[in-house]
Amino acid sequence: QKNSCVLPEDLKNFYLMTDGFQMTWSVKTDDTPMPLGSMVINSVAKLCRLGGSSMYTLPNAPTLADLEDDTDDEGNGDKPEKPHFDSRSLIFELDPCNGNGKVCLVYKHAEPVVSPDTEIWFLDRALYWHFLTKTFTAYYRLLITHLGLPQWQYAFTSYGVSPQAKQWFNMYKPITVNTALLSEEADSFVNKLDPNKVFKSKSKTPVLKKKPPSQPPGSQKSHTSMTSAKTTSLAGNSSRK
Repeated sequence: QKNSCVLPEDLKNFYLMTDGFQMTWSVKTDDTPMPLGSMVINSVAKLCRLGGSSMYTLPNAPTLADLEDDTDDEGNGDKPEKPHFDSRSLIFELDPCNGNGKVCLVYKHAEPVVSPDTEIWFLDRALYWHFLTKTFTAYYRLLITHLGLPQWQYAFTSYGVSPQAKQWFNMYKPITVNTALLSEEADSFVNKLDPNKVFKSKSKTPVLKKKPPSQPPGSQKSHTSMTSAKTTSLAGNSSRK
């Protein structure tokens, strides 16, 4: 009501479920957790407007509209028209990006009546605009898929992420910085694990115990007869004596 504008339907439904969103995650280095990822959607109270107030408390201090670069090409080719800090656009901060810039909800046509059409733009630290998505839902998906990695919004700029942030991208989201991999076969991204080999049990061959060779029954009988014959012969000799 204060700014005479209506929230887009998807963002309004988001705020009806939760008043803002913040999630951070860390990595452990040398058994010490280090904060890394951060995903933030400002609450309604922190959905501040940009461009209207002065940047400093000094008299006649410049505003963001005074610092805007009007010489930048706008709307040429497929590039969308960039937002303005003056009364032509309404800009609200969605994410402060930990000081690396600002993700903004932009009403680009505010005169004479605010248009309900909105877009999501990224304002870098040099006050240059970079288009992200047309809807809040699409931006929310980008936020989740990029895991809130540091400076992930700079992946949508012409100069890309910093070398330090690129190391984290190579570790947790390599496809974003290695776009050359997209031209390769789709099968190269498939995990080709053969469960038959992974979970194959080592079959142990049973060890056969060697049994001593058994004598045939005929040999046992002959051996018995020979023994008895020797016994009778010895008995006969002893009787003769």
